[in-house]
Amino acid sequence: MEEILQPRIKAIIGLGNPGTIYDNTRHNLGFEVVDRLAGKANFKAGRGRYFFCEIGAASRKIVLLKPTTFMNHSGLAIVDYAAEASPSLGEMLVIADDFNLPFGLIRLRRSGSDGGHKGLASIIYHLGSQEFPRLRLGVGPLPENASAEEFVLEKMSERERESAVEMVARAAEAAVMWVTVGYDMAAARFNRAIDEN
Repeated sequence: MEEILQPRIKAIIGLGNPGTIYDNTRHNLGFEVVDRLAGKANFKAGRGRYFFCEIGAASRKIVLLKPTTFMNHSGLAIVDYAAEASPSLGEMLVIADDFNLPFGLIRLRRSGSDGGHKGLASIIYHLGSQEFPRLRLGVGPLPENASAEEFVLEKMSERERESAVEMVARAAEAAVMWVTVGYDMAAARFNRAIDEN
């Protein structure tokens, strides 16, 4: 009898900084997306430098990860997970803020450079590759003469917070769609708002 292969587990990795002092900052939106996806599921410590939990979507199992390193060392947590689970690069979706993208917009990318994001830069360095999908959450534009490092660590304004809640919800939908129907269909739906501008 022919063996039926089970679909491989995919991981959704939200980037952010640990500690309540960083709550409601632009840099922690990746954490907010995986928290939303987790719902009532509890994160627990992994064998590496990350917290994780498992959820199901359309009969697929999804692993949600939150690095316990600070943002600039996110790659260390990813290689810890990769060493244990042996995923392919295409099975890990990284969710991060992006000051190059207008606030409230999201964009799926199959691969690419770090775009000035230190967390993505760390992942690219430690994996030795840019070939992993990422979901970028717009927090831009960066104010003129502003420090990018200070900007992303600032608390969001009330108006930004309202938009962020909607953006996080859309990002969570996009992430689930990436798992259940694939990159192409998810990108076609959720990147459209940018392409139409």
